[in-house]
Amino acid sequence: MSLQSTDQVADLITRIRNAILVGKTEIRVPTSKLKLAVAEGLKKANFIEDVKVEKATPRDILYVLIAKPGENARINEISKVSKPGRRVYSGADELPKVKSGRGIILVSTSKGVMTGEEARKARLGGEILIKVY
Repeated sequence: MSLQSTDQVADLITRIRNAILVGKTEIRVPTSKLKLAVAEGLKKANFIEDVKVEKATPRDILYVLIAKPGENARINEISKVSKPGRRVYSGADELPKVKSGRGIILVSTSKGVMTGEEARKARLGGEILIKVY
């Protein structure tokens, strides 16, 4: 197994999606600053339960608790918007809403990764990373 992925966010959300489909409540992935920021954004929006970084060699491990054991996952649908072959950017005024505001988008801005609502309030646009419902 290779530790390097060409699209880190796509790898993270694919692992989350696959874990939900088979009924797992946690995943462990090699960590990076972007993966940690995305996982923290999902935790802040209350889509996942907990995020921790475990020290390891040669690389730290990102531990994501999707739901408590015995509970259902809060994520119904998670997908990547901006891909390596087609980046999707949006200004603060054009940030899309997901499912009439019931879902969120995560946006990579100049001030870090934040939800679409936070980016609108801060008047920041950027690359739309993922949408979650």
